[in-house]
Amino acid sequence: MNVDGVPHRTIRPQADGSVLVIDQTLLPFRFQMRRLATMPEAAEAIRTMTVRGAPLIGVTAAYGVALAAREDPSDAALADAIAVLGATRPTAVNLHWALEHMARILRPLPPRERAEAALAEAGRIAEEDVEACRAIGRHGAALIRDAAGRKGEGRPVNVLTHCNAGWLAAVDWGTALAPIYAAHEEGVPVHVWVDETRPRNQGAALTAFELGGHGVPYTLVSDNSGGHLMQRGEVDLVIVGSDRTTSTGDVANKIGTYLKALAAHDNGVPFYAALPVSTIDWSLRDGCDIPIEERSATEVTHMTGRTQGGDLVTVEVAAPGARAANPAFDVTPARLVTGIITERGIAEPSQAGLAALYPERAPGLHAR
Repeated sequence: MNVDGVPHRTIRPQADGSVLVIDQTLLPFRFQMRRLATMPEAAEAIRTMTVRGAPLIGVTAAYGVALAAREDPSDAALADAIAVLGATRPTAVNLHWALEHMARILRPLPPRERAEAALAEAGRIAEEDVEACRAIGRHGAALIRDAAGRKGEGRPVNVLTHCNAGWLAAVDWGTALAPIYAAHEEGVPVHVWVDETRPRNQGAALTAFELGGHGVPYTLVSDNSGGHLMQRGEVDLVIVGSDRTTSTGDVANKIGTYLKALAAHDNGVPFYAALPVSTIDWSLRDGCDIPIEERSATEVTHMTGRTQGGDLVTVEVAAPGARAANPAFDVTPARLVTGIITERGIAEPSQAGLAALYPERAPGLHAR
């Protein structure tokens, strides 16, 4: 998508075998690419949220395996790389999907063939992610067009989103924002309510940055504004992303998503999650079994911003000595989800609904 009118992707392989990624810890104040030349550098980028968002984490992990295979293609080194990369972020299932896929492709090959095959496969995963997100946008845009038809000509459709699930969270297009981009490019009037998304402010820093860069109208609001806006009839639908979705339609997303779903349910506002098949964990039926990442308390007690002089500084915003808990995700049960927007269409949030779209991933489940 566009930054200052120039199209960009979040991750780009280089001729020397390294990859360039957008350093998202510097956004929105500084747009800077960072080179990842080794597997440990890829793992650190995932762990420190230099790259973040379930689809992009998976793609970065795949390239991390390719970087490892370039240095040492042995069985032991491959196993070590997968273990190190797999330990970086526990909730996003795309990470483990990508690592398992890379292992399945590389293990049968002679070590001398692994580096080239790994790089090619990581590139293929990246391209598949772009096409999946583009398709999610196409299917989700139909919901926005329908809402626009009900509102009448010229009245914008108001979409509320939480966290960042746009192109910065994927390779391009994104998940929750892809329908918005698609509708905007079709000329459908759309306006986005952007939750700030404490404690890391991915909405204020990232969603606002990319929507503004692409010319999509938006308004930044505090995290606790969503219910108020819905009560006043100022939200037509909610679209969020997901870091892991169970086979039964429970959705894990950034902390605070569950509260938005409750408010939407109470006010009759449709609530959708947008995600590719790689985000579905077919082994889980109950969202309570999804591991929830607990991040550093300093993300809650401190905040980084830009001074009037242009310097980036981190300041303490809590009472000195305050103890803080920082669960990074919560789970929205399927009963609060209107539908799940995927690259194959919009699924009913249930085991039967998801299995009907992906019968090859869940054989026999659609018949239950």
